[in-house]
Amino acid sequence: MTPTDRRAFLALLAAGTTLPRAVTAQPAGRVYRLGILAPTAAPPPSEQNVAVILIPKALRAMGYAPGRDLVVDVRYAEGRFDRLSELARDLVRRRMDVIVVIGASAARAVRAATSTIPIVLYGNIDPIAAELVKSLAKPEGNITGVLIAPAGTLAGKKLELLKEAVPGAERIAFLAPADPGIKLQVHETQQAAATLGIKLTVTEVQAGDYERAFATLAAGRPEALFVGAHTFFVRDRKRIIALAAKSRLPAMYEWPMHVEDGGLMSYGSSLAGTTRRVAVYVDRLFKGARPGDLPVEQPAEFQLVINLRTARALGLTLPPSLVARADRLIE
Repeated sequence: MTPTDRRAFLALLAAGTTLPRAVTAQPAGRVYRLGILAPTAAPPPSEQNVAVILIPKALRAMGYAPGRDLVVDVRYAEGRFDRLSELARDLVRRRMDVIVVIGASAARAVRAATSTIPIVLYGNIDPIAAELVKSLAKPEGNITGVLIAPAGTLAGKKLELLKEAVPGAERIAFLAPADPGIKLQVHETQQAAATLGIKLTVTEVQAGDYERAFATLAAGRPEALFVGAHTFFVRDRKRIIALAAKSRLPAMYEWPMHVEDGGLMSYGSSLAGTTRRVAVYVDRLFKGARPGDLPVEQPAEFQLVINLRTARALGLTLPPSLVARADRLIE
């Protein structure tokens, strides 16, 4: 183990993460093959806060070493969902020991390609409603997973917080990726909007053209923006944040990194924590656990992060009660 990996491993222990037994010593001579299928393009070298990087990093912290006992094969669909099936079949042909899938569309593609290779789903979806598992406690079949949000997608809670930040908002725009897997999240947000008396308009980003999407949503004269939780919007967050600022739209995002980069607010689980749990599941499956016996994990802790600088730039006075409930404030 390198000094860097050792420090990461100790950090995991200090954080109280539950790791499998004997994580620093894998069976001699065994090389494990991990496939990862993502709908996005490969992240730029400067981007380290994405699941496809954090999951192998967590495995290294647990004692696995690429080139010694671990091979990681990452496939990117580059936004072309029609390529997911082909990429899934290729990973199956290469006899992966475990395949991690990012999002529902990738999960469906891999499940169609294999009924035997263990699949670990990672994403912000309801896997029961998406018909990927029978139940969270006993998923059955060859799929288990780690969810970013419990009992749905957290869309209702996030919309409620955005409405609290902008009390007078009656029209809110929902920015969605061109991914069929987003439908459940959109539906959940629409239900929450109806309960809150909000007119919600959904604008889809086609072919990565964010400028056109913002021009389209501006026609509805929204008073706030709800950015859908999706890996595309993690990768492209700086473009979205810049356009939201230009449009003077208070916006709700998925992860604290969005707020650190200038977004107004985010609410959700920990990216580092959930990806570590994916690595723990991969380790257990490498060692013989059956995916159908591993419950689909749901996060139990969530963070509300608010950027007060962004609020001031928007001329937005946030309710003191909302600010007081924030887990983190960026001044």
